Amino acid sequence: MQIYLPIAEVSVNAFMLLGLGGMVGILSGMFGVGGGFLMTPLLMFIGIPPAVAVATEANQIVASSFSGVLAHLRKKTVDIRMGIVLQIGGLIGAGLGVVLFNFLKSLGQVDLLITLSYVFFLGIVGTLMFIESVGAIRRARNPAKAPPPKRRQRGWVQTLPFKMRFRTSGLYISVIPPVLVGVFVGILAAIMGVGGGFIMVPAMIYILGMPTKVVVGTSLFQIILVTGFTTLLHATTNHTVDMALAVLLLVGGVVGAQIGTQIGTKLKAEQLRVLLAGMVLLVCGKLASDLLLQPAELYSLGLSGGH
Repeated sequence: MQIYLPIAEVSVNAFMLLGLGGMVGILSGMFGVGGGFLMTPLLMFIGIPPAVAVATEANQIVASSFSGVLAHLRKKTVDIRMGIVLQIGGLIGAGLGVVLFNFLKSLGQVDLLITLSYVFFLGIVGTLMFIESVGAIRRARNPAKAPPPKRRQRGWVQTLPFKMRFRTSGLYISVIPPVLVGVFVGILAAIMGVGGGFIMVPAMIYILGMPTKVVVGTSLFQIILVTGFTTLLHATTNHTVDMALAVLLLVGGVVGAQIGTQIGTKLKAEQLRVLLAGMVLLVCGKLASDLLLQPAELYSLGLSGGH
């Protein structure tokens, strides 16, 4: 069943969009990521213009993340206070990101920026996550060979001022690192149409020292407000949010997030991270090859005014 998307100005299969939304929703529930880092490139692959894919996908992330958060709230695995601090940084970052996005759009360079951002971040994050998770799986299989657990050392995060107690995470740290992480993820949300979970989750574990069990729910909680604000800014300044596309992705995403949360509780953390890393690297490879390979048509001619 073909459906015409008025803002994107293309016709696509409605069931394919529902399927894409469902698949990314499952990932959202399993990994605590908004899924935008996969959905935005997938939309670009099926012919949706990058600027529309970014703005509309931010909208879909809000719903799938909200659906995932409800499941995590029931399990009490959301650090609300940490989430609010991250959101403050995220709102500042989203505002800065949309300003940069609009500037590059006026120069005609926004599509290239989106693709390069994806290749760069997905390549780095996917590789690091893959190496770390494979090491964790090996240690789990050979516990005798595993090095003795290191005591958490007093890092630079503990030396900063403006400390706050985060009881759910069991932390007493400065609010500066969470705010900075939030700002960075907010900028990514505006430019790449992502919730930023693929950056946020590793940052929360390795920089902030949060326990893994509360990271996924807190990441999704932070994503909701930041991507909602990003969508609002894109809709009012760029007019690139395609509601027909958003609704189809939303329906699939909400259902998928509930399924993903159930699957996520049955798999080990190391297995989840290897799966996520593999997907990240696959998408990165496809985007990089599209940039490097010679297109089928070297020139595209825009005809206007009957000439």
